[in-house]
Amino acid sequence: MPSLKDLRNRISSVKATRKITKAMQMVAAAKLRRAQESAVAARPYGERMNAVLTSLARNMTGGATSLPLLSGTGRDQTHLLIVATAERGLCGGFNNSIAKLAREHADRLLAQGKTVKMLLVGKKGADALRRLYGKHFIDQVDLRSAKVIGFEHAKMISDKVLKLYADGEFDVATVFFSEFKSVIQQTPKALRLIPADVGAGAVAASGAGAVYEYEPDEEAILADLLPRNISVQIFRALLENAASEQGARMSAMDSATRNAGEMINKLTQKYNRQRQAQITKELIEIISGAEAL
Repeated sequence: MPSLKDLRNRISSVKATRKITKAMQMVAAAKLRRAQESAVAARPYGERMNAVLTSLARNMTGGATSLPLLSGTGRDQTHLLIVATAERGLCGGFNNSIAKLAREHADRLLAQGKTVKMLLVGKKGADALRRLYGKHFIDQVDLRSAKVIGFEHAKMISDKVLKLYADGEFDVATVFFSEFKSVIQQTPKALRLIPADVGAGAVAASGAGAVYEYEPDEEAILADLLPRNISVQIFRALLENAASEQGARMSAMDSATRNAGEMINKLTQKYNRQRQAQITKELIEIISGAEAL
């Protein structure tokens, strides 16, 4: 049984931990508001971009064979998985959920005899996947120095992806991230980047029945928009991740703070009981000694 001094030290230690988790919760709450606003603001732009690409692709008369980013390479053998996670931990199951989705996708491809390559964005995703898929890693992007996620970070990643594609390193590229729903709900998601997933995109209802004349033609516009779309979708994924990370951290630190409070109550109760038992024992010894005299 621990001594009273050991219990006091443990109570002090848990109280110090509770102060840290409470502070981290408050910091995450402050960062969450800004990150959530950025993620929500980026959604309409990404959806509209997909709608425009869908409309242009459907109106092309000569086909998309001259646009590799739209038609693909004609093969489905080599897949590039862009796994975007956080640079730091202490955010519950946020990183593991994204890594799990990427792991399931990679296992499915490998079982079909496909070649899998991985581009890791964030330290925690690399740590979670290195043991099983370390030989599939081709590059890792470090964003620890970035205080705020900007479009330049997404552009840097998209330039890497486009260069790999131009060099014939892969046929299909998919990005994995966590879509922000609420503080307690973040949904892991996979989005195909190359070839562009325009078939599933819905044209905005306001312009669904409109007829447009393009100058220059659809192919020229798509040639300019398709590389930009990759940057936009990666930027949206990074913003969704930033909001999801802070929401998950806020929830995890709130849970940790409440657990620390419960542990302090239990330890305090145990300390008081043991102290009372010790006092009672000393009183009995004093009374017994007095009676013996």
